[in-house]
Amino acid sequence: MQGTCQEEIAAIERCRKGSAKAFEVIVNRYTKQSYSIALGLVGNHDDALDLSQEAFVRAFKNIRKLKESSRFFPWFYQILKNLCFTHLKKKRIRQASSLSNPDGNEIPMPAEGDWFEPEAVVERDEKKDKVWKAISKLSNKHREVIVLRHFENLSYEQIAEALHCSRGSVMSRLYHARKKLKNLLETPYGGDLS
Repeated sequence: MQGTCQEEIAAIERCRKGSAKAFEVIVNRYTKQSYSIALGLVGNHDDALDLSQEAFVRAFKNIRKLKESSRFFPWFYQILKNLCFTHLKKKRIRQASSLSNPDGNEIPMPAEGDWFEPEAVVERDEKKDKVWKAISKLSNKHREVIVLRHFENLSYEQIAEALHCSRGSVMSRLYHARKKLKNLLETPYGGDLS
């Protein structure tokens, strides 16, 4: 997570007055990180792109709700995270619905833990694929700390700020997430330990 700079603070002030042009500064600063986090949370390139773009749209529409003393990224992260987890929940509901109604026109969605498209699997070697599949089996709170710490390289303090919790809570979640991930990786065929 990058520190707040004067350019960002000034851009946010202009955004509060309705300037879409000023919001480009914010979008340019956080686009890559937003996409990367969304990808880590939902495991699908197209969905991650759509969700990160939707998060920016919602952030712009609600920028006046960002307190003047608050930093943009932790506030924005909550929007992005909520969109991603809502998306995953809807995906599971659609899957359950399509499985209970086999005569319906909807194609069944992959089970939780199988969110990764074949094209993405082909791009990664077998070891990376196993890690991604194991990450997808983690709970939302464990998945997000793994993504923020190990993919985004955020400090414990930055993660705590983004998740609105204490540094100790972050350390505890990360400990349990790593332990669960290790168990998943050691289980043949990435067994379901949830």
